[in-house]
Amino acid sequence: MALGPRLDLRQTQSLVMTPQLQQAIKLLQLSHLELASFVENELETNPMLERDEGQNDQPADQNDGPDTSAGVDGQNSDSLELLSPSQMADGADAPLDTDYRNEYDQDIAGPGAVAPNSMGESLNISGTGGRSDFSDDSMNLEATLSEAETLTDILTDQLQIDITDPAERIIGLHLIDMVDESGWITGDLEEVAKILGCGFDQVETVLAKLQSFDPPGICARNLQECLEIQLREQNRLDPAMQALLNNLHLLAARDAKALLRICGVDEEDLTEMVAEIRALNPKPAAAFDHSVAQPVVPDVLMRSNPEGGWFIELNPETLPRVLVNEQYYATINGNTRSKEEKDYLSERYQTANWLVKSLHQRATTILKVASEIVVQQDGFFHHGVSRLRPLVLRDIAEAIEMHESTVSRVTSNKYISTPRGLYELKYFFTSAIASTGFGDAHSAEAVKHRIAKLIDEESPKAILSDDKIVEMLKDDGMDIARRTVAKYREALKIPSSVQRRREKNRAL
Repeated sequence: MALGPRLDLRQTQSLVMTPQLQQAIKLLQLSHLELASFVENELETNPMLERDEGQNDQPADQNDGPDTSAGVDGQNSDSLELLSPSQMADGADAPLDTDYRNEYDQDIAGPGAVAPNSMGESLNISGTGGRSDFSDDSMNLEATLSEAETLTDILTDQLQIDITDPAERIIGLHLIDMVDESGWITGDLEEVAKILGCGFDQVETVLAKLQSFDPPGICARNLQECLEIQLREQNRLDPAMQALLNNLHLLAARDAKALLRICGVDEEDLTEMVAEIRALNPKPAAAFDHSVAQPVVPDVLMRSNPEGGWFIELNPETLPRVLVNEQYYATINGNTRSKEEKDYLSERYQTANWLVKSLHQRATTILKVASEIVVQQDGFFHHGVSRLRPLVLRDIAEAIEMHESTVSRVTSNKYISTPRGLYELKYFFTSAIASTGFGDAHSAEAVKHRIAKLIDEESPKAILSDDKIVEMLKDDGMDIARRTVAKYREALKIPSSVQRRREKNRAL
């Protein structure tokens, strides 16, 4: 064997993820808010893209006139109608790979064909457009929030008035910065003393002054101290109340006998003391939380039709509508001479086309996955959680001939509005609990629902143990272990049989 340098030529095959494929995958898993932000950024940076302002945002059932951007018979691409078996019609499968050029919401499915599915129902393609406006003028709180006074501002103003010593002011400002969202200071005061180069006693002195500020209970180091500050201000921190605060764990356990003995009061006084504590504010800073909870907007809308089936459509409020400005590209490209400029325009043009195509694929995939979930979980939508079927990603993936990872991305952070409420698409995927006989398996959610119902209906004189619940579930055809019952009960935040017996006996 000769030793020495030489050239070897080998031919191999490997999978390469192109930037376009990476973008399509990225868009698939984005929530509608993240998608809107991404598209808005693309509109700002890519001159070949523009918003589609040419169509109304009406739902499909409100469009009376024909829509030239839809398939035949005025049917669009963003909705599916799951018809009842009696409505099934003969027809060919609709193609889902129609050539898509400029417009995001055009011709996803071609002519309104009917495709039979595995449950004897049919899918009738129709649809709506998306929205091109990403702003929400009806909920603009920016001006209000920008002018709102923060807790730090309020505490700092009081510090400037009540604390005149410069050193104590520095300590006070440092402590104010440590106040958390509940209004407590949970940091180590000894560490504060080391950082500021002062004595621990001086830090505690300043902290005591801060605890006299408004709102009452601010700058406490724990729940007990927070309640003590408020009761002291109300002149209600007597020895009995102090004893009660020193034993909050007994109050949480509802051990009235121990509290009566420790506090040295009768039942009437103890009841009044507990009522006073409940009237206090354990989180003094909560009133200064100006964060706005974002409402959950469904990506898919579902409603029943008169024939007994389901009509499913993409929510136009969550669909950004963009198109490629072909005229602008032709004009600019025709007037461009340098190679660098032509390369830039070509790259921007290709990127714009890929984005529009990726948005189209995302919408199509979400609609297909959501529709198949509705088909698989039809019993849930008609009868409730007791009829929720065991379902895994593979079931949906095989039904729509896609990969499990694609289904996983589609169902992440996507919501569907149904006649039974708003649900995340992932909610409908639940593990299976074996049946005691030869019947179908039960979903974990259905078993949890049954456990909660059994406990809710139990008699105070006959509290159900986990073993008893196992027996009752087996009578219902659910083969489940006691430890699984305990796990589901804890997930439902239901106390043990011992705790429930104690609480219900006290209630009596």
